[in-house]
Amino acid sequence: SIVDRMKFSAWIVFTILWLTIVYSPIAHWAWGGGWMGNMGALDFAGGTVVHINAGVAGLVLSLVVGKRLGYGKEAMFPSSIMLTSLGAALLWFGWFGFNAGSELAADGVAGSAFLVTNTSAAIAALSWMFTEWIINRKPTVLGIASGVVSGLVAITPAAGFVNLQASLIIGLIAGVLGFFSVAIVKSKIGYDDSLDAFGVHGICGIWGALATGIFANPAITEGAKGLLYGNSKQIWIQLISIIGTAAYTAV
Repeated sequence: SIVDRMKFSAWIVFTILWLTIVYSPIAHWAWGGGWMGNMGALDFAGGTVVHINAGVAGLVLSLVVGKRLGYGKEAMFPSSIMLTSLGAALLWFGWFGFNAGSELAADGVAGSAFLVTNTSAAIAALSWMFTEWIINRKPTVLGIASGVVSGLVAITPAAGFVNLQASLIIGLIAGVLGFFSVAIVKSKIGYDDSLDAFGVHGICGIWGALATGIFANPAITEGAKGLLYGNSKQIWIQLISIIGTAAYTAV
């Protein structure tokens, strides 16, 4: 979010402080017996703990340090589309360990998490591409790569709780949401989020957390029951966890 605007030494100090003061407490809230976990919030692999948390932090940090010189006046393209594509491919592959590995076992839930992670990423890449094609009259490789990440982010909290059909919906909406957040919302509000940490991780992380409350299927993980399976309370629990995380991170 603040690429090109912070010295490396300052970044190291910020990272240590953020990890200690922001990330660790929120990880405890969700996974370490804190109020989120006790309330019943569902976050399989870090949608709230990692993506909403870091996305909101990136937005606040970009507002604090200000815009890059020339932002809004000159084009700022990635230095290498080839390396961007390679990075997205490596990220996609590594995310299987991130999501499926969060089960901490080689079982059916891990296999399901692997499958829905791949499906959501693929569908989000296509939905971003077609949205960009319709709006801007041409698709781009950068857009497809961004769509992949949007789908991976959105499925992260839901990976061990939803079935294949739900992952199609989650990825489809994530690609569209990600595109509009990056291409329209950012320019309308005017913040300079260099690599779209908030637009992709923050917004799609929020969607993924809400989607978990809607689509969580007890047939995948016992006890995880979303709105579609008769538990209307779950969506409110997810919403409270999103607001709590965003508010704490922003402060």
